[in-house]
Amino acid sequence: MAQMRIVKGVSVASGLALGPVHVVHTTPNVVPTWSVAEEEVPREIERLREAVEIATENLKSREKIVAAEVGERDAAVFSVHRTILQDPSTAKDVENMIREQRINAESAVQTLIERFHKSLSGVQGAKARGFAADFSDPWRVVLDALMSHEREVMEQTDEQVVLAAAELTPQVVTFLPRERVLAVVAETGGRYSHGAVLARSFGFPCVVGLPNLLSRLEQGMRISVDGDAGTVQLRPEKEDVDRFLSLLEQRKERVKKLSQHAALPAQTSDGHRLETMVNIESIRDLDTFNPEHTDGVGLLRTEFLYMERSQFPSEEEQYRLYRRVLERMGRRQVTLRTLDIGNDKQLSYFKTPKENNPALGWRGLRISIEWQDLLRVQLRAALRASAHGNMRILLPMVTSIEEVREVHRIFDGVRRQLADQGFEIPSDVPVGIMVEVPSSVFVLPHLVKEIDFVSVGTNDLVQYLLAVDRDNPWVSKLYDVSHPAVLMALAQVARVAGEAGKPCSVCGEMASDYATALMMLGMGYDAVSVVPSLLPEVKYAVRETSHAEAVQIAALALAETTSEGVRRVLTQARERLHVRQTAMVRGAAEVAAVPELRGDSKKREKG
Repeated sequence: MAQMRIVKGVSVASGLALGPVHVVHTTPNVVPTWSVAEEEVPREIERLREAVEIATENLKSREKIVAAEVGERDAAVFSVHRTILQDPSTAKDVENMIREQRINAESAVQTLIERFHKSLSGVQGAKARGFAADFSDPWRVVLDALMSHEREVMEQTDEQVVLAAAELTPQVVTFLPRERVLAVVAETGGRYSHGAVLARSFGFPCVVGLPNLLSRLEQGMRISVDGDAGTVQLRPEKEDVDRFLSLLEQRKERVKKLSQHAALPAQTSDGHRLETMVNIESIRDLDTFNPEHTDGVGLLRTEFLYMERSQFPSEEEQYRLYRRVLERMGRRQVTLRTLDIGNDKQLSYFKTPKENNPALGWRGLRISIEWQDLLRVQLRAALRASAHGNMRILLPMVTSIEEVREVHRIFDGVRRQLADQGFEIPSDVPVGIMVEVPSSVFVLPHLVKEIDFVSVGTNDLVQYLLAVDRDNPWVSKLYDVSHPAVLMALAQVARVAGEAGKPCSVCGEMASDYATALMMLGMGYDAVSVVPSLLPEVKYAVRETSHAEAVQIAALALAETTSEGVRRVLTQARERLHVRQTAMVRGAAEVAAVPELRGDSKKREKG
């Protein structure tokens, strides 16, 4: 029976969570459907009636505005729409759907709208289509009222919940303040989608690939989420909860053990150092980790500073925020990426053109070069702040040497202007590029002569190499970080940067997997940058591995011709580390007493 309540999905972010679920709607044109407990049916019907009242008032307001601006005749349509909403038989039909099918009000209203259109689908002509619109439009206003009211209701409480959605998107992950979210689950979504990246950054356990999950959920239903195993359990019983709490205690003990040694450097057993840094989204992330545990900020995503505001942040605002980050990190390096908006990262106050394929469109450095005032303001703020710490500037979405030279021209002009105005600006603020476009991989031998360092953004590089949109649920399963082409590109970047004597790091999500981080160390990368919560694990893996072993992992992975072969190499590396980590948590004596673990350890180390 318990097995039937366990839904298997795909792990996106590790961790365990137990609590009430809240189904959210944030995906355009997708109406969420979930089951309603019998005792909650009256409340759901009340939600419907409240939404009808809100919609009626909304229509009255529209009627007044149109009447005043255009005339009574054109405004009459809104009066008709209000009459449709007041039809008792239609309202009764929707309420009966909620009672009999035990579904949420949003789903019942959407079903009604679909019935309107289906009933007139066999009738030809524009007049029939007009009838369908006349009947469905006022109920669409009701639907909007139901869904827009959702966040307001949730904000009235401080309850912690598991967020559930049809698709994993950044909007779902950020639906509530971070402290209110226990975990995130979704029917669809890629492991390397932007929503997944945010879930890992926030430290939320996350599972996707859960077909028909929403239809099995009820608002407030208690569920457990295992982000390690990629499972969701519905209505866990006492023995399930006891088992879950035991796993949670073991996990806490493991995290505690790792954290105790997190301040130690990521240095291999034979003395090779890998710089380990963190990726942060905003100033609030500075409170999620101890600066003593990291070598710096490998990626400060400045676009989130812009996305949190209703207008462009001023030079002074940016200067203060960048200075706070630098002062918090002390002598440690902070890598500030210039504004990287476009595609799915839009600013509400900066309208970009509608594009058929925005991932290949106007985004990143392309916008900064086109709108140079934005870049100049940001560079002025960054250069002023650089006097208070160890800063370097990172350029996103670089495709050509001409782009780099244009930024250098702007950068030098801003530096001279600040010096003329009396600001103290360091003379050696390094400028580097993100390698995330295939063209930059091929022209890197020329690019490295014009820059100070290289950072690989694997999230976009993988999707561009494989022609797979990581946010498209239809193809996200083809987004494969283990593809041999990806490894070949990574190895080439490390080789070119190494030969040029330029520091080379990886700040994409691939580095968050400790086995992959070891492979990158073996390829020749100097540093990795990961989400703060995974930092201790990556550092531990490096300390428990020799540089020679890391080089062997990289060589074995690069020799594979299939993704499956690459994954097998990395899995074997994880298994070896798992045995060592088990020994750390349980104690060497306990592991020595378990023949299977002792035998595996010896066998794997020989292999």
